[in-house]
Amino acid sequence: MAGHQTYEEQKALVFRGLMILGIITVVEVLIALFAKGHLVPGIKFNEGFGHYVYMLFMIGFSLYKAYFIVFYFMHMAYEVRGLVMSVLLPTLLLVWAIIAFFQEGNSWGERREQLRRKNEEVVRPLPSRPQGFYRLPNSTSLRLPVAG
Repeated sequence: MAGHQTYEEQKALVFRGLMILGIITVVEVLIALFAKGHLVPGIKFNEGFGHYVYMLFMIGFSLYKAYFIVFYFMHMAYEVRGLVMSVLLPTLLLVWAIIAFFQEGNSWGERREQLRRKNEEVVRPLPSRPQGFYRLPNSTSLRLPVAG
């Protein structure tokens, strides 16, 4: 662990961290307002390349804020590497699990929707044929069934 800091140094570090997080949050909000067309009417990043860049910026800023909070406010920056890995690796597994659960839920939702459409489908019966008779291929006359 790094050397101990005085109260004033710790206080300055916390205020600097809050300023960094606040500035990043304001930038995120401004980017979101711009991308949704609230700051400049007519400009919207709902689809295409602009949407992916917008989402990449938002994910990047959010990951940086999470990194900053974990490493400085939760004091992981001052711990030994083994402890840091024992905390961060299960977190990555948790993120993977959340993504997997969303994929699985989406699959279930699509299957439920498919079943709902199938159940609402109107089935029209085929016209009935006379029972006991069959039609030979390439023939227009009816034949009686052969008794076995």
